[in-house]
Amino acid sequence: MTNPITSLLVANRGEIAVRIFRTARALGLATVAVHSDPDADALHVRSADTAVRLPGAAPADTYLRADLIVEAARAAGADAVHPGYGFLSENADFARRVEAAGLAWIGPPPGAIEAMASKTRAKDLMRAAGVPLLEPVDPATATAADLPLLLKAAAGGGGRGMRVVRDLDSLKESLDAAAAEALSAFGDGEVFAEPYVERGRHVEVQVLADAHGTVWALGTRDCSLQRRHQKVIEEAPAPALPEELRTRLHSAAVAAARAVSYRGAGTVEFLVGADGRPYFLEMNTRLQVEHPVTEAVFGLDLVALQLRVAEGEPLPPAPPEPSGHAVEARLYAEDPALDWRPQTGVLHTLSVPEHVRVDTGFTDGDSVSVHYDPMLAKVIAHAPTRAEAVRVLADALSRARVHGPATNRDLLVRSLRHPEFTAARIDTGFYDRHLEALTEGAPDPALACLAAALAEAAPAPGAPLAARLGGWRNLRSQPATRRYTVAGTEHEVHHHPVDRPGVRVLAAAPELVTLEVDGVRRMFHVKHESNTVYVDSALGSHTLTPVPRFPDPQDRTEPGSLLAPMPGTVVRVAEGLAPGTAVTAGQPLLWLEAMKMEHRILAPASGTLTALHAATGQQVEFGALLAVVQEETPS
Repeated sequence: MTNPITSLLVANRGEIAVRIFRTARALGLATVAVHSDPDADALHVRSADTAVRLPGAAPADTYLRADLIVEAARAAGADAVHPGYGFLSENADFARRVEAAGLAWIGPPPGAIEAMASKTRAKDLMRAAGVPLLEPVDPATATAADLPLLLKAAAGGGGRGMRVVRDLDSLKESLDAAAAEALSAFGDGEVFAEPYVERGRHVEVQVLADAHGTVWALGTRDCSLQRRHQKVIEEAPAPALPEELRTRLHSAAVAAARAVSYRGAGTVEFLVGADGRPYFLEMNTRLQVEHPVTEAVFGLDLVALQLRVAEGEPLPPAPPEPSGHAVEARLYAEDPALDWRPQTGVLHTLSVPEHVRVDTGFTDGDSVSVHYDPMLAKVIAHAPTRAEAVRVLADALSRARVHGPATNRDLLVRSLRHPEFTAARIDTGFYDRHLEALTEGAPDPALACLAAALAEAAPAPGAPLAARLGGWRNLRSQPATRRYTVAGTEHEVHHHPVDRPGVRVLAAAPELVTLEVDGVRRMFHVKHESNTVYVDSALGSHTLTPVPRFPDPQDRTEPGSLLAPMPGTVVRVAEGLAPGTAVTAGQPLLWLEAMKMEHRILAPASGTLTALHAATGQQVEFGALLAVVQEETPS
């Protein structure tokens, strides 16, 4: 070792900070967290030996402040900085500041970051290195023969500033929207266009390089299941790749790393067309979200290797041999059925079976904030074969208890069990084709409502009247009928006596109800939180809202009112929009950013904008009145 590290600051938050601290502790390093004000009691802060406050809430005031993070490292006595992923992880100026302060930078050389920071400049480098790629298209001279096109931000990633264009009439509008989003997200509005490959696969190669000339290609990963160009399910190795193509991707990834004198962990991403031809997309000069699947297959700790490379240690000449297959699913606080809308609130329960790996930045009772990415956890399964790994992961997710904001858990389970996925017939258009079927409500909510009503009426443990086989009775003070709202639909159940044919109550307690349904015994786990009831069973999970027995008069809003679907920031207002403006149905009026996603607020009908209460830069709460559109009266 030439540069031993003793204390590590992680310039990040959430699950990646917790994951890095786990390795740092195993290596005997002191750990330092940084946190914004909303994160003052977050899990990553509780996981570190020391924590330093970054005053404020927005990322621009906290986790994106390079000067504050370097000051925090000095104040806490850290001698190294790990950037995690996102935020400043691919910021060459931040890397230089860290090194200039005499701290070890756990990442590639700033020059390598800079070389790959712009996708347009990176493609020039890769072309010179012989790496296959798609040639750019000049939007100013694009013709119908060039369609479809993919517009991409030259800086940054994560799907921000990305648009698919299928007709020339929408090209200018899409360019403007992509540039505005890129400028907002990365401070750089440069956008370029390239051919959009239909039904392509997103395949990437994990590389690891030391300062002594060794570069490892640690197999392939398939990350084709994506929403909004952001990954949802990843696996290693990428299935159904011809060995010749796999070898070619490894060679291209090593060539890309050598072209920029790379050091540390990085990922070279490719698009593989339906014809099997690979094209360079970009190089992520950092640790990837999906790195656990590579760790599982190769039996490595990539964070530990990053630290050792930063200390100057050489890698062995070759990596270990891979073994088995690993699959990772990203559990998000979002509603896929509502255009992947992010969700916020208290995460009451997050419990996943112990036979899979769970990387998370949350524990029970933590709050999901509007300020940051909505990912709750990554769940990873490793097994000897792909079929077994997929089956184990789907089963673990189906048995998980996730209570609080709506999540994509059911979508993940259905995706993993979908015939196309199990047969490895996957591509980036998977959710475009199957989203509607994958987001159907869980079956038979009436049984979940019955279980909730029985649990509510059951005596508490230790009460004189026990709820047991054949002898369960309602408390006389409880009504025999209960109503619940499930996914917007109201259900009424009669639970004393139970009036559903083929259903018999075997036992009922406040948290567990056992029913015999058509001769099959089924257990329903029930949890009450505030005004919400969560019911989990082998039939699926349901979130129920009890309907008040004596409902209060409901607040009413003016017809045509546009309410904020989530808390967030107004990042754009349509040009020229003002009270009195004529609008058409479906016309974008406002753009709201929340949890690293941008959402369009559309005119509900053709008519006249009679009120506008939103302005660019304004913070709005859930349900806030943004604007009012008075629908035009038919002549």
